[in-house]
Amino acid sequence: MSAPAYFIVTMNITDPERYKQYMAAAPAAVKAAGGEYLVRGGRHETLEGDWQPHRVAVLRFPSYDAARAFVEGDYGRKVRPLRLGATEYFNMVLVEGVAAPV
Repeated sequence: MSAPAYFIVTMNITDPERYKQYMAAAPAAVKAAGGEYLVRGGRHETLEGDWQPHRVAVLRFPSYDAARAFVEGDYGRKVRPLRLGATEYFNMVLVEGVAAPV
């Protein structure tokens, strides 16, 4: 059984109108690659440390390879360009999760 993989994303949106184009296209690309949003914005607070993200998203994919394929596929070619210039920063890390016991 393959372990799931997660993208943890932090961003600061500086051009909300431009970012709306990205937000409209991203969910279909995520779904087509077998992923799902677990967190997409919403209330958050820093409980330890000095990390102060403006917005947080967490996405789950069935495997690390599926998540890499998502970034290298249509998302990277068609969707990512829609957000260029719409954020001050957009940090995305990919991390492999824990395989659930059978």
